[in-house]
Amino acid sequence: MSYDELYTIVTNKEAKGRKGSVVAIIKGTSAETVIKHLGKIPASKRRKVREVTLDMAANMELIARRCFPAASLVTDRFHVQKLAVEALQEMRVAYRWEALDLENREMELARETGQSYKPIQLGNGDTHKQLLARSRYLLFKADDKWTPSQRVRAEILFHYYPNLETAYKLTMQLKGIYEHTTDKRFALGRLARWYEAVEQSAFKTFNTAKRSIAAHYTTIINYFDRRATNASAESFNAKIKAFRATLRGVKHIPYFLFRLTNIYA
Repeated sequence: MSYDELYTIVTNKEAKGRKGSVVAIIKGTSAETVIKHLGKIPASKRRKVREVTLDMAANMELIARRCFPAASLVTDRFHVQKLAVEALQEMRVAYRWEALDLENREMELARETGQSYKPIQLGNGDTHKQLLARSRYLLFKADDKWTPSQRVRAEILFHYYPNLETAYKLTMQLKGIYEHTTDKRFALGRLARWYEAVEQSAFKTFNTAKRSIAAHYTTIINYFDRRATNASAESFNAKIKAFRATLRGVKHIPYFLFRLTNIYA
């Protein structure tokens, strides 16, 4: 199985623990293909489904609406948060490329003038290039979970790159909506204020993320009804990838699926 081969994973949280009824794996992500297979389930049973969690892909929403007409659709919170995280990391990477370019130009100038080149070291011993590279993981975490060295690095990072601090706060603000809001109406209001903060920042990456979130806001706020996620499907997908990696690829797909069924089903 190549890395590009995609499978749609359908899990039933309520059926967890009953062998053979926890998960279905359907080859491909084509809406028509998945609808065809799910259509084999009697309509009376599909109408009993009250909630479906999914990502922001249009084909998945089509599948859910067509196959489970009585269900409330919930955009998974981690896919929403991922948009903000990726927007933040894209800004960090852009600054890192700028630092690399500046360092290369300074090295060339030093060679031309016959001088030795020594990059500027910051308070924690990092150069600007190293600071931006080593700040990747701390930007994923809330500030109360930083290690002492990460806290020092963050202070230096935000001193030299204040836009990254603003972007980091926007990311944590979005995360906080999910973690500290229980009422659907309050969540909608806090999300609207997040939109305003993004617009004021004028960050291109965050405005792109905001537009994607705004396009799905009706299914995003449905999360606050029961706080459902598709974590079980994501976890199972991670197990499949890890299992495939240990085999260094798969040549015989039916046997691979047979082994998956025996190990995880």
